[in-house]
Amino acid sequence: MKFLFDLGGVFFDWDPNHFYKNVFENIEEREFFLAEVCNDYWNVQQDAGRSIAEAELELIPKFPHYEKEIKMYYKNHRKMIRGIFEESVDILKKLKNKNYECYVLSNWSAETFAGMIDDYPFLKLFDGLLISGEDKLIKPDHAIYQLARDRFNLNPEETVFIDDKRENIEAAKGLDFKTIHLTDPNIIKTEIKKFLV
Repeated sequence: MKFLFDLGGVFFDWDPNHFYKNVFENIEEREFFLAEVCNDYWNVQQDAGRSIAEAELELIPKFPHYEKEIKMYYKNHRKMIRGIFEESVDILKKLKNKNYECYVLSNWSAETFAGMIDDYPFLKLFDGLLISGEDKLIKPDHAIYQLARDRFNLNPEETVFIDDKRENIEAAKGLDFKTIHLTDPNIIKTEIKKFLV
């Protein structure tokens, strides 16, 4: 068995609210900003390979009064990481100690991922990392799973894909990967043990 991991929600407690709660005193304004201005749809396009400069250029004319807060988004991306899920790092170490191959398939901007491996050394334990922004593909598009399969020499029927988002899990199932829909990082060990021989 081989293992293919997402990063956000599986290893990293990443949420823009972790940073913006200190920017907006008004909770309703913060919720509006993250739902209507710097929202998931906008952020995902950077994960798919669009540059941060292009992203800001598109958004600021639409919301000129939020220019300062928009520019804060990517400058403070690391501050949106509240921490790492230690249970996930522990199971990764155990898998590697038992010589299981472990890989990453993550939606993440290439620009914000720069330097992550130095800042979070556990990432060096993986046998390979496929970062969506670097290859300009994104989950749940089947093409990125196929790229991971070919690049890492994976047999989907012998590979467990772990992700926190339902749509990404469904896409992986459609390509015959075994899956763990990780709704709670604290249960990752229990879920992975089901696939260990």
